[in-house]
Formats: sequence, C-alpha cells, structure tokens
Amino acid sequence: MDTAEADRLTAQYPLGELLNEGKTKKIYQVKNNTGLVILVSKDNITAGDGAKHSVIPEKGALSNETACSVFRFLKKCGVRVAFVEQDSANSFVAHKCAMLPYEVVVRREAHGSYCKRYPHVTKGELFPQLLVEIFLKTKDRKWGVHTLPCDDPLLSHVRETESIRLYNPTQPMYAQKPFLSLHEMEVFRDEEEWKLFPHMRRVAQDFFLMLEKAWALEGGRLVDFKVEFGLDDFGNLLLADVIDNDSWRVLENNSHIDKQLYRDGSTLKDVGAAYRRVAEITRHFHVPQQQIILWRGSEKDDNAAYFSALGPWSSLVSVVTCSTHKEPERSVVALNSLVHKVPDSVVIAHIGKSNGAGPTLSALSTVPVITVPALINDFPLDLWSSVRTPHDAPVMTVLSPGNAVLAALQILSARNPAIYAYLRADIERRRVAPYQL
Repeated sequence: MDTAEADRLTAQYPLGELLNEGKTKKIYQVKNNTGLVILVSKDNITAGDGAKHSVIPEKGALSNETACSVFRFLKKCGVRVAFVEQDSANSFVAHKCAMLPYEVVVRREAHGSYCKRYPHVTKGELFPQLLVEIFLKTKDRKWGVHTLPCDDPLLSHVRETESIRLYNPTQPMYAQKPFLSLHEMEVFRDEEEWKLFPHMRRVAQDFFLMLEKAWALEGGRLVDFKVEFGLDDFGNLLLADVIDNDSWRVLENNSHIDKQLYRDGSTLKDVGAAYRRVAEITRHFHVPQQQIILWRGSEKDDNAAYFSALGPWSSLVSVVTCSTHKEPERSVVALNSLVHKVPDSVVIAHIGKSNGAGPTLSALSTVPVITVPALINDFPLDLWSSVRTPHDAPVMTVLSPGNAVLAALQILSARNPAIYAYLRADIERRRVAPYQL
C-alpha cells in the first residue's frame, strides 16, 4: 500500500473510540460512522487461554494481511462477510456487527482438543463428513451469575428441552456429563436465536470447503478452523472477527505452518517465518475465470434442462448455436474464439438430431467435451455413434442433461474453490453418516 493510498484511507476511515481490546487485536469505532469499525492486529501471540504470551515483530501485519486475503477471497466466492477493505498494514475496516457469543469450529481431521474429548480417535484421523462443534465464548470462567470450571465450554443445544448444555472441552466425553444446563434465554438475546445454530453450522461448513480447496491448490492441507459470526443492522448473519493464522491448523508437507508451532514450543523466529509463509500463500487465493460452453445445433434444441440443473452457476454459460455438419468452419472459429478468451472451459454438446457434434468438437480442442446423445425414439441405437468414436476424439458421453452439467462442474471444481464447496457440501450432507456430539 503506497503512501497516497494510506493517506486516502486514513482520511476516509478516521480512528474513533476504542470499543474493545483482546489479546491479539483492538477494535475501534470509525469516527463519524457508527456502522463501521476498524480491527487492528497486534504483534502478540498467545496460547493456553493466555497462559503463554509472546510478541513477534510484524506478526500483526502478517496476521492482518492473511485475514484480508482470506476475506477478499471469500467475498469473490459470494460469501457474506463483515470485511469492507484493508486500510493499513495492520488493520482493516468492517461493518459493525452484534457479535454472537459462539466459536464455530469445523474439522476435517482430529487434532487438538477433539483428541482429548475422544481419546479413542487417532490424531489426524480423517472425517469424510466435516465435523462442526460450537463453543460458548466466555471470559474469566463466568457466564452471567454462573461460575464455570473452564472458559469456552463445548456447547450442545437441545431444542426439545430449550436448553444449552455445557461440557468441559478438555475432558473425555464418555467420562463426563454436562457441568451446567442453561435455559435458552440465559444465552440467547431473543427467542428466535436458536434458528441460527443450523445456519451457522451450514455456512461455516461452506466457508471451510472453499478454504480447503484454496489451500489444496497451493499445496497445503487445511485440517480445522474456528470462526465467529455477527448480525448486521438488517439481521443478516455475517462472517465477522478475523480468519488468520491463529484461526486454523494448516499443514504443508505434513508440517504445521500455523499457531500450533507456537503451542508446541518452536522458536519465535520459526513461528514468525511460518506466519510470513502463510501471508504469502493466502495472497494467491482466487476464484478462476471459467465457462461452460453449451453447444446446440439450432434454435430448436431446448437448453432449459441444462440451465435448470446449473442453478447458481448459470452465469458461467456461453451458448453457441451452430451446426457442426452444415457450418464446420464457423464451428471451428467459434470454438477457438471462446476457448482463447477463457481457456478453462468445458463443452456440453446437445444436438437434437445428431450425435456428431460432440466427437467433432472434442477432436478440435484440448478442453473437455461432454456430449448428450440425441436418443430419438426411432433410432435408440444412435447412442453408439457417441460412444464409438475415432482416435483422437476423446468425447465423454452422458445420457442425462443434469449429470452432464454435474460432470462439467466437477471438472471445473478441480480449480475452483467456490464450485468445489457447492458440490462437496451436497455430497457430505446426503451421503455420509455424521459425526455428532
């Protein structure tokens, strides 16, 4: 950020009243704007609920850079976040939220306190379905009039009895009962707040999946993270607070590059180097430009089923209406032009009265081509003209328009974290038995 830009942002977002200060950040009101706040990251790093504390030079700037990169990436994925923009090396501007008193933890592998609660589970065990846990954020072992045996207890919401049950997060679950059971209204701000629990679980899973793929594309492995939510002035649930290198566990070449290094006693120099590495990697998180080329032979070929199956991804579609039999040269020009503009493409060929377009387009391009055969009642064996293709025509054949769209999205999801999250979330919710408290 150059000096002129820094001066502009300082003038646009002047620092106002200090609203809150935690172990690793400060939150200020933006002067003369009650709807915005500024989150300033500190050089502090802590572990064990603050029992271990150190200062790492530039840690605040590195954490802030990571958080801003992650929020910008999630916004491009279509996620609702409180983040507005970065305004300095150590801070960013966000919408002011009514923060919810929960930490939502999403796990792909068993690490940390989960292994203490379930000692029979091997560290690093993979969860084929993401596991989501919710913890009640507390301070000084207090919640209202209640004194607690620990801070940030594991929370279980039992809607049938309108109760919130709290567990010690460091003790085996098989050996404990809830140490406290609260009525919902001892925790909730209003009687409808219980509806936020399934919402928070669902969107936290979606956020995790986006970041899981983003890390995978950079050679890392996201194994868990914790996030916090807030409500804006319109009651919308927003991802708030920060997501930085204190918020997750990430492995590169099976070695931690996150706060776990500090917990495990690594030197501050090595911890600082890991934070610098993460800030550099997250800068590359992005959503690629992609397209699905929906090819039809004439205006009579109905593509409604494809757009219906695409759902939120219909904006990726470029429709071509061109007969590869009658206008072969125009077909070649159209295909080359579209792929030249957006190389990361998939073609779906649906031609009402012929199966020749798919193999032909496949032979003329390096992009994947999926053909949906024209199975006319009088000629059901026409399917074989899409399956028995000549050499160097590697077309894929799918009978269902919906499955053709799904196949195209799966191909694109290999490089697109947003599409990956969309597809993977559906698979996890419908196919794998959940791990639940």
